Amino acid sequence: MAIDYSALARDRPWKGRAGLRVMYGYIRPRRFALLGGGLLSLATGVTGLLLPLVVRALISDLSSHRGLSDLIVLLCLLMVADAALGALGNYLLLRIADGVVLQTRKSLVGRLLRITVGAMDDNEPGDLMARATVDTTLVHGVVSNGVIPAITGALTALAALVLMGIVDVAMLGVTLGVVSLIAVLEGVVIPRIGRATRETQRAVGQMSAALERMLGAFRTVKASGAEDREGARVNEAAEQAWRASVRADLWSAVVGNSTELAAQFAFLAVLVTGGAQVASGAISVGTLVAFLMYLIYLLGPINQLTNAARLYQTGAAAVSRIEEAIQLPVEAVGPATPALYAAGRSPASVEFANVRFRYGADYPEVHHGVSFVVPPGGMTAFVGPSGAGKTTVFSLIERFYEPDSGQILIDGMDTRDWQLGPLRAAIGYVEQDAPVLSGTLRENLLFGAPEAPSEELDAVLRTTRLADLPNRLPEGLDTYVGHRGVRLSGGERQRVAIARALLRRPRLLLLDEATSQLDAINEAACRETVADVAQMITVLVVAHRLSTVTMADRIIVMDNGRVEATGSHADLVATNPLYAELATTQFLATGV
Repeated sequence: MAIDYSALARDRPWKGRAGLRVMYGYIRPRRFALLGGGLLSLATGVTGLLLPLVVRALISDLSSHRGLSDLIVLLCLLMVADAALGALGNYLLLRIADGVVLQTRKSLVGRLLRITVGAMDDNEPGDLMARATVDTTLVHGVVSNGVIPAITGALTALAALVLMGIVDVAMLGVTLGVVSLIAVLEGVVIPRIGRATRETQRAVGQMSAALERMLGAFRTVKASGAEDREGARVNEAAEQAWRASVRADLWSAVVGNSTELAAQFAFLAVLVTGGAQVASGAISVGTLVAFLMYLIYLLGPINQLTNAARLYQTGAAAVSRIEEAIQLPVEAVGPATPALYAAGRSPASVEFANVRFRYGADYPEVHHGVSFVVPPGGMTAFVGPSGAGKTTVFSLIERFYEPDSGQILIDGMDTRDWQLGPLRAAIGYVEQDAPVLSGTLRENLLFGAPEAPSEELDAVLRTTRLADLPNRLPEGLDTYVGHRGVRLSGGERQRVAIARALLRRPRLLLLDEATSQLDAINEAACRETVADVAQMITVLVVAHRLSTVTMADRIIVMDNGRVEATGSHADLVATNPLYAELATTQFLATGV
């Protein structure tokens, strides 16, 4: 059943207390370090709040012609302490933010590696990459400039307002009026910034998906003359991100400049009110200067709170996209089955019992009650027209998908009772397109068995007729093979994939058209290899070549999601019209 994973985010309450709880989950492991950074920020605030009081005393002593040396020294010490504590606190918060981003990325990547194949089918890899890179980066700003600065900014602003009230109540009233206007403005504008930011991040994800599509089939794009069309697809997503980002920038500019304008009006109003009081003798010049210093100082915490609110909107959008990915279904881990380990390396048996399966609720059924039995050992070939459900058999054996009904049995045990690790460790799987990963030839060969000894690697290279390949490459086994093995031929990539599967020493080998890109000589050699392997383990082959099919111990003919017939080549040619047609006119061709 296909799931609308984007709806998960729409249904989840990312605002208010629920959003804060989600945010807290990200920073909770480092809450004590954050507390330390917060205390340093508060200490910075305290030193800043003391400065106007010292300045007021300094001005008072200056007018009284008293000594100023002690106050000047104290003022200098406070300024140095303010700078030192601020730098240390900022460094600590940035370091904590880096740690949160690292842990978030590691957790998300670990989760993505365990999501079901069906979930991956329903999502764009490029968009998931953006969530693990771009969106996690945005969490950094929330932690370093949002969470703690918001708390310390609020406390510092409150303390500043209290001290301003102690200095002069009338001027405090003027200041509170301006602060209230700023709060109302931010309450209206900042949610708009959040909406624009979410649109920006969605568009960036779409752009990443379009880039992955284009670069993943780079040669096909060039050969098809589709550079302009694919570029337009990427550019459209980039423009959507740009438009949303411009809207966010507009509202950010409105908030920033309105705050500055309000501060200027507050400064002017306080100056006029305070100047009148100085002229009437109600307060001293030092008191006015101290209050103005507090007013200027208050702008820092207000800007911190504004920035924190804006960053929270950005971070909430990023976290919602990260949480969407985290909510993707992961593969289930079944109960422990120690008896399975006792089977050692003996061949595995396979049975399908009335299996029905579809890839999603909106998709047609692929298997309509498929049943067959494969005994341990030997080679079994699956043949049939395209779309008959042959490759799906292999995907269900590997538990990339679960059947809608019926049973799939390995060694007589339902695959749902196997742990995934032991199940897949017992299976060697060569996909239809024989993917080779970016990296060296050695890394690709040892991908499924990194601890395989060199003698075993050499033996498998000989078996798959790859022994001379390292000698032809500039750095031997350590030669970089390029993105998706582009520096290898199609036949070499297929043989590398077969060698990789054999190095796992499987009990069951699944070959999905594994010889389709081999020339006649290498195909014959591979056929001999498969025949040798089939003497030791169970081999299942999806084949379109008559030469491969005729060497099978048994052949299973599939059509339209059903098993039409089972038997040997000679028997099926005589008794099954579909197989006879395939063998003579269509898919089971003898040529390349």
